[in-house]
Amino acid sequence: MSLPSTLLLGFVAGVTIVLGLPLGRLRRPVPSLKLFLNACAVGILLFLVWDVLSAAWEPIDAALASLHAGDGGLGTALLDGLVFAAGLSVGLLSLVGYERWMARRVPSPGGAPRRHGPGATTVGELTAVRGPAGWSAARRLSLLIAVGIGLHNFAEGLAIGQAAAGGEIALATMLVVGFGLHNATEGFGIVAPLAGDLDAAGDVRRPSWPFLLSLGAIGGGPTFVGTLIGHGLTSDLLSIAFLTLAAGSLVYVITQLVGVAARARRSDLLAYGLLVGLLAGFLTDAIVTAGGV
Repeated sequence: MSLPSTLLLGFVAGVTIVLGLPLGRLRRPVPSLKLFLNACAVGILLFLVWDVLSAAWEPIDAALASLHAGDGGLGTALLDGLVFAAGLSVGLLSLVGYERWMARRVPSPGGAPRRHGPGATTVGELTAVRGPAGWSAARRLSLLIAVGIGLHNFAEGLAIGQAAAGGEIALATMLVVGFGLHNATEGFGIVAPLAGDLDAAGDVRRPSWPFLLSLGAIGGGPTFVGTLIGHGLTSDLLSIAFLTLAAGSLVYVITQLVGVAARARRSDLLAYGLLVGLLAGFLTDAIVTAGGV
């Protein structure tokens, strides 16, 4: 398949993320709805963690199977395993450091810089700091989710580009359908924290369309970039690195979202939302599998 046609596939797979973004502009979501949306996002992200770690482990599993069969593969398994561990560690711990750095930059109400750890900023806080450090906690969390999903989608783009470059048109097309469905649910996961974004008066702060589209570009754009790179490069190590980076960042985001649910003390809504999010993830995956991918 030609490069322009392949890039079109990558664009289609990534652009569907915008379908879930309008939910971020709900005018007056009731508290229970906000908690349910938050829990659904957790379920979707849990599925994505399972999905990306399974894909990242496949080359390592294959190398270990070759070793067991007497065909060698120990060096490959060790190298892939090191990349797996490094990617997972960097993906998780870099966001811990990033959040601590952000928290130190957010000023207290009296004007002095805060010295507290992550989570010290309230959702409705307004600050004079420019950039992400001046955003509310809900907006920063949405950004973190978009970054994690973007890393995951970059690896998906690699898969599309490699399939198209190898002449596997049917596989590439089905990957686009499946990833496109996944991205539609991922857009919802990105904006879910924004349902609880309140201003100083306690009113819902609705994100602008440019802000939502920027989050969509961060989350969905890497699919296109990954398709471009994957068309000319095949590398298990590169795929493992980006998949594990995505998994580590998503694990951190999940802990933040679960913390929101825990503070609300609504374990019932958490369970319902988790179930809906997980089922949505597995349903889209089942559609792809049923299509023969």
